[in-house]
Amino acid sequence: MVTISLKPFFKQGKEQLGIWFENNVDLDALINSIKKARWSKTHHCWYLPLSKENYVSVVQGVNNSAKIDSILLKEYLEKRNKILRIKESAGEKPALVPASNKTYGISDENLSQLIHMVETMQLSGKSENTIKTYKNEFIALLQILKNRNVNTLTREEIRRYISYCSNELQLSANTLNSRFNSLKFYFEKALQQENFFSDLPRPLRPTIFPDLLTEKEIGRLFNAVKNKKHKAILFTAYSAGLKIIEVSRLKLTDIDSDRMQLSVPVTRGEKSRQVLLSPIVLDVLRMYIRVQKPRPIKYLFEGAISGTAYSTRSVQKIFENAKKMAGIHSKTTFQGLRQSFATHLLEKGVEVKYIQELLGHFNLRITERYLGIAKEKLVSIKSPFGEIWQDGEINK
Repeated sequence: MVTISLKPFFKQGKEQLGIWFENNVDLDALINSIKKARWSKTHHCWYLPLSKENYVSVVQGVNNSAKIDSILLKEYLEKRNKILRIKESAGEKPALVPASNKTYGISDENLSQLIHMVETMQLSGKSENTIKTYKNEFIALLQILKNRNVNTLTREEIRRYISYCSNELQLSANTLNSRFNSLKFYFEKALQQENFFSDLPRPLRPTIFPDLLTEKEIGRLFNAVKNKKHKAILFTAYSAGLKIIEVSRLKLTDIDSDRMQLSVPVTRGEKSRQVLLSPIVLDVLRMYIRVQKPRPIKYLFEGAISGTAYSTRSVQKIFENAKKMAGIHSKTTFQGLRQSFATHLLEKGVEVKYIQELLGHFNLRITERYLGIAKEKLVSIKSPFGEIWQDGEINK
């Protein structure tokens, strides 16, 4: 009896179910009659999109005319499930599958190390974006190693690999740093090999000066916005130096009008912090809540569905539209509001260590070092928003 081997392969980045067997006219006719079956000149086999339904179609279409060998297909699916588990852990959509057979080519041992690394990042509180970035940069090394176990690499081999990424692959400084950080995390945190990277030079990052907004541009930007909700979002972000995700996740309960503070939502890997609440912004927020329909019930700024947070994409779009209406041609993004806030404070003589606390730029040691000193002084720091208002640059 003829044996049919079912193996996976990729065509234009999509998984296919390959059907291989020796020349057999009767089998060719049977497979050709299966819906969606196509012949691949490149792989010299019949194939269908990889799915459970198509697998069943092949088995039923052959109708006991041949023996089905699906061992390699089973091995692939088991490994794919491991990869999907990693993707889900990194915050990616479960529907995504490996983009190429290079990912499938990672050895079982190294795949286990990749899972271990992702789990360690989750336990250490890394953000979803960081997990996704580190995972992808780590996979780039695993693809090269093939069957060599990654946990056996020496410092010298890692140094040569980083040099290869820089000189041969000519990766950008940002990508090199991400790859360096990914490997550093794996060896020093996941494997707990302390100071593994102590004698390895970090790739130099080019000095990039942010495209900041002047106080006059901030005034024009805010005046260009007429929608009260949109204005309240921009006012709140700049006046407290918030990240875009922090603005979108602010809750009504985060507003402390007695102490004139905002409690910033905790994101993964960060400590909660109290930031400035300008009296003018509090007034604007109260006006916005009074007229907003439906009124927010959980988040300060809610999406189309009550009780859900406003999306960061929508917040970014508000900022871009405001720039356009204000005639500001700067390439700065929403993050520029936060950077401008910090710069304006610095220009007014506020010490860097206090700005760091306001922005939440600490690691744990720096937080512990400055927290006791700064808390009583933070109350006396005024947001630059107030001075721009007093100068007549902004209208409610």
